[in-house]
Amino acid sequence: LERLRRIEAYLAILVEHKKIQEFYDTKTAAMILDRSAYSVREWCRMGRVRAEKRPCGRGTSQEWMISHVELERIKAQGLLPINGTGAS
Repeated sequence: LERLRRIEAYLAILVEHKKIQEFYDTKTAAMILDRSAYSVREWCRMGRVRAEKRPCGRGTSQEWMISHVELERIKAQGLLPINGTGAS
């Protein structure tokens, strides 16, 4: 039992130190939301989530980025209506 308590204590420390990112790419957001990256990209494109395009380090291409606050909103309230104007 003592060994289990130590493992739990180490896990608690790891969870405390887990860094929350300010923005997530669609692949990471999809993993957090348990959806496909394609679905998350489509939600961004259709304005169903508040997201913005940012350079992704590969020439002039850009990728959708979703804030941590928006991910929490999606978890709590769901997607914006289809006519939403969340895309930048």
